[in-house]
Amino acid sequence: MTKTRLFRLWLALGSMFMILLIIVYWDNVGTAHFYLHTSFSRAHTPEPLPSAGQGAARASASDVDEFLEKLLSVTAAAAGVKPEDALPGKKREPPPPRPPPASSRPAPGSQEESVRGYDWSSPDAQQGPDPGGRQAERRGVLRDFCANASFVFPAKERSFDDIPNYELNHLIVDDRHGVIYCYVPKVACTNWKRVMIVLSESLLDRGAPYRDPLDIPREFVHNSSTHLTFNKFWRRYGKFSRHLMKVKLQKYTKFLFVRDPFVRLISAFRSKFELENEEFYRKFAVPMLRAYANLTSPPSSVSEAFGAGLRVSFAHFVQYLLDPRTETLAPFNEHWRQVHRLCHPCQIEYDFVGKLETLDQDAAQLLRLLKVDRLLRFPPSYRNRTARSWEEDWFAKIPLAWRQQLYKLYEADFVLFGYPKPESLLRD
Repeated sequence: MTKTRLFRLWLALGSMFMILLIIVYWDNVGTAHFYLHTSFSRAHTPEPLPSAGQGAARASASDVDEFLEKLLSVTAAAAGVKPEDALPGKKREPPPPRPPPASSRPAPGSQEESVRGYDWSSPDAQQGPDPGGRQAERRGVLRDFCANASFVFPAKERSFDDIPNYELNHLIVDDRHGVIYCYVPKVACTNWKRVMIVLSESLLDRGAPYRDPLDIPREFVHNSSTHLTFNKFWRRYGKFSRHLMKVKLQKYTKFLFVRDPFVRLISAFRSKFELENEEFYRKFAVPMLRAYANLTSPPSSVSEAFGAGLRVSFAHFVQYLLDPRTETLAPFNEHWRQVHRLCHPCQIEYDFVGKLETLDQDAAQLLRLLKVDRLLRFPPSYRNRTARSWEEDWFAKIPLAWRQQLYKLYEADFVLFGYPKPESLLRD
C-alpha cells in the first residue's frame, strides 16, 4: 500500500512538472494555433451564433481551459484526487442567474432615461477600417506618455504582476472570439457588456443564448456572475492564473472606451445623485450632507431627503472627490474612479481605444475588427447628452482652486487619452 501511494505521488509530481513544461511551450509556440483573430494574428471566421430554437449554449472554455482540464484530469486520476481539486483555489463558477424572458429595453421618455440621457435613434455609422489613422494616433499617444519618464502618476511604473487581483475586475474575457474588454462606467458600458454577453454566450434565455443585446435585462448585465473577469482567474486556475492572463493579453484583442474626464464626472453625478438611488444615497450622499452641508441628521431614505428638498450638490460632490480623507476609507467608486486605475493602460497594451464622443463610428469599426459585425450590431446609439459644452455651466459655482485640484486628480486620464486641458476652467 505504501509503495502504491509513493508511486501515485511520484506520478502526480511528474505530471505537474510536465504541465509546467508544456505551458512554457504553449506560451512560446502553441498559442499560434489559438482560435483567435486579433490585429496581430491571422483572422478566423467565427461560427454563427445558434438560433433561438437551439438548445443550451455551447461551453465557452478556451483552448487553454480545455488543455488544462484534460491534463488536470489525468494528473488528478493518478494522484487519487478530484479533478476540481487538482489546482489550488480551483472552484466552479456558479451559473449566471436566469433572467426573465421579457425584454428590458428601456422605455423612451422614462424619468431614468431622460436623466441618463439615452438616445435610442438608429445610427448611420459607415466608415473605413481606420479613418484618418484614428486608432494609430490614439494608441500612439497612450504609448508615448506611458513611456515618458517626465509624466508621472500613481502606480504608473508598476508591472502587470504588481496589480492585485481585485483591481482586475473590470477586464471581461470572451474566449469564444478572443476578446478582452475593460469596462468604464459612464462610457456606454451597459451596452458593451450586453455585446460581450452575446459574444461569449454567458447568459441564456429559456435554454438559448441571447442574440440581441437589447433583449438582455439591465439588472443581469451588471451582475458580476454573468461575466468572466480576470479577478476570477485565481479561483479557476490557481497558481497558473497570472500566466494565463498574460497569454490571453498577448493573443486576444483588447479594447476600452473612454470619454472626457470632467464630462464623465458630471454624468456620474447626474445619474447617481439626481435620481432617487437608495444605495448611493445611503453610502455616499448621507456622508456628503453631513460633512459638507452641515447636516447632523440627514433623512434616512432618499425619498424623504428628496421630499424635503435635501440633495447633494455638485459642489458637495467635488469636495468629496478632493477630500484627502475620502480614499482613506475606500477607493473611489467605479463610476468616478480614474480610467487609468480601472484599466491599467500602461501595463496593458490595448489594441483599440474607443471614445464616447465618436461612439457610433468606433463601435462599427471595432465590430468589424473583431469580425463579428455580421453577427450583431452595437445597440442603437447610446449618446449621452452630457456634452462637453456643459462643463462651464456645471463648474461655474466651483471655486477656481477646486477646479485646478480636480484637474490634477484626473490629469492622467486627460493626457493618456488625448483630451485637451480645459484651460477656460482652470484660469480666472
